[in-house]
Amino acid sequence: MNPSPSKRPVALVTGASSGIGAAFAARLAQDGYDLIVVARRRERLEGLAQELEKKHSGKVEVLPADLSRPDSLRAVEKRIAEEPALELLVNNAGFGGYMPFVELDPDRAEELVNLQVLAVTRLTRAALPGMIERGHGSIINVSSRLAFSASLGSSQLAKRATYAATKAYINTFTQLLSGELEGTGVQVQALCPGVVLTEFHTRMGMDPNRFPPAIVSRPEDIVAASLAGLKLGEVICVPALDDPAPLQQIRDGERALFESSRGGSAAGRYRS
Repeated sequence: MNPSPSKRPVALVTGASSGIGAAFAARLAQDGYDLIVVARRRERLEGLAQELEKKHSGKVEVLPADLSRPDSLRAVEKRIAEEPALELLVNNAGFGGYMPFVELDPDRAEELVNLQVLAVTRLTRAALPGMIERGHGSIINVSSRLAFSASLGSSQLAKRATYAATKAYINTFTQLLSGELEGTGVQVQALCPGVVLTEFHTRMGMDPNRFPPAIVSRPEDIVAASLAGLKLGEVICVPALDDPAPLQQIRDGERALFESSRGGSAAGRYRS
């Protein structure tokens, strides 16, 4: 990241009222950013803004919005497009919706898709023209380790069809977008944490203590890994992954599948 030399860089963080979003806001304020913090809970945002402005010398703008609603989403898009010093966008807002798909209320499923697919897409689109024109900037799309979990089924993991699918979208979207942005000076990253000590699970009625302590991360550590991953040029950042070889194996497997399925005729097993 290359902050503008003429003024303090600006970062906009969605889902900033708690958890990973609040940790991003705190770290970026410490690193010298002015902030625009977005979430539904105004009182949480105002408390965060007061704390960060008192502790650091920057400015924190509070922008309450429910990004699953079109009017709120458009307002945040407009604010992004109007900000000449936007250096970093963190698309973090989201929720779990863990339950069997057939039991998930369709309106709740739509809210999940709106928040974790549509909002990520539109806010990224709003940020990119200015970043490309300035020749620098970064976008972090908060995904999940569960984006890689489709082959594991639901025998041990939570039932998560819609949630995991939205995160898989984020990974694919971010990887392809990274290729399109090559040479522009703009970076994108899909951040894929595992279990994080936040309100995420308690809001779904799940006891966070059910997880072994050894697999639970602190939000501050996830943020530190993400920002370090940006410096390393990582498009997919999995904070707890020591050896990145499995990511390369996934890429190699996808290429092999794509290349070996070029034929115009159906495979032998599909022919009578």
